[in-house]
Amino acid sequence: QVQLVESGGGLVQPGGSLRLSCAASTNIFMFNDMGWYRQAPGNQRELVASINVGGITNYADSVKDRFTISRDGASNTVALQMNTMKPEDTAIYFCYARTLRHYDWGQGTQVTVSS
Repeated sequence: QVQLVESGGGLVQPGGSLRLSCAASTNIFMFNDMGWYRQAPGNQRELVASINVGGITNYADSVKDRFTISRDGASNTVALQMNTMKPEDTAIYFCYARTLRHYDWGQGTQVTVSS
């Protein structure tokens, strides 16, 4: 059973920055891809950013040029740097790891953007 442990959520003012981190219990290069989804109240879970085993990244249009996903094989972590944050970024953020059709999920971390 893969464990994914997220950290770094919290409250930030509009225009501010937060960095989320996801630590995996195994070698992250075993996964086809990893990344982050988010879910706001009343909304469906949406993909925010992903990085595949080859290092190719993908972003939702709403976060392009503001968020950056990265990984560190030495520590088996994936990070999401979030800059120029907006109130509409408020959501629970979930780390995931995909192997073929199987997804493992973190417990989620709350991100709130508010003045």
